[in-house]
Amino acid sequence: MTTQPNPATILTDIMLAVFRVNGRLLEKGDQLVEPLNLTSARWQVLGAVALAGKPLSAPQIAEAMGITRQGAQKQLNKLEEDGFFEQRLNPRHERSPLYALTGLGNRAFAKAMALEAAWANGLVGGLPLQDLKKALQTLNAIHERLDSPVPKKGARP
Repeated sequence: MTTQPNPATILTDIMLAVFRVNGRLLEKGDQLVEPLNLTSARWQVLGAVALAGKPLSAPQIAEAMGITRQGAQKQLNKLEEDGFFEQRLNPRHERSPLYALTGLGNRAFAKAMALEAAWANGLVGGLPLQDLKKALQTLNAIHERLDSPVPKKGARP
């Protein structure tokens, strides 16, 4: 007689797999965008502003990308120094400027995304679409639960 796997044990295995995949994605991402004078961390910060379609503050970038404000600020300082971003006045917060992509920043992000598209197409080959959709759905559900309070033992949802 076989017993059903414990869902918490499976979730732990998923978490470990996500950590391993994240590490490899950062490593491969660094290699992918190195010719553009970027790292995965810098690409992530560029992406936050590019995908928002408007200038953002360091805290907004950090929240959008799931990184610390200090981590976002560190990358912003380097990116601004290299000409990828420019600071703008933030009418809502005097001491927290907005960061806008420069022409160089927009071009670098577009090139990075073109490289990523080719890379992603190679990675996805042979993986069933339904499996990919289910993985995304499951990871999004876990993400939402991480932002919710943990129910007390024995409490009903």
